[in-house]
Amino acid sequence: MASPLPTEEFQQIASHACESALGLVEKYEHGSVADWNTAIINTILQSLIEKTGAAESKQPAYKYIANSTIIQHPGAPSESGSAGRRGMHSAVGAFWNTEKDGTFSYKWEGAEKKGMDVVISINWIGI
Repeated sequence: MASPLPTEEFQQIASHACESALGLVEKYEHGSVADWNTAIINTILQSLIEKTGAAESKQPAYKYIANSTIIQHPGAPSESGSAGRRGMHSAVGAFWNTEKDGTFSYKWEGAEKKGMDVVISINWIGI
């Protein structure tokens, strides 16, 4: 499958976006989640456009879709002794041209100590 960037660059872009939006955050704040997701997505899209030259050309080679999911970890363990951590599973499916289109998923490890999980997916569709 053709990819607009190497996997390592996708990882750097996603990590940078998470660190930029959440680096100074100490814990999950429900009222801020929408802003955090917006900042992460906008940073990812801006980086992809800059790195793949789509901003300079009239017709970019790819369309991009970025998704950011932030999940709060529940509080202290319950009286039953269970940790109370939420489970989460996310999946995506697509019908596309496997020669030109693709997807990348990333989980930001820095979120764990802040009481949350951050999962990013980036999709590209060749034009």
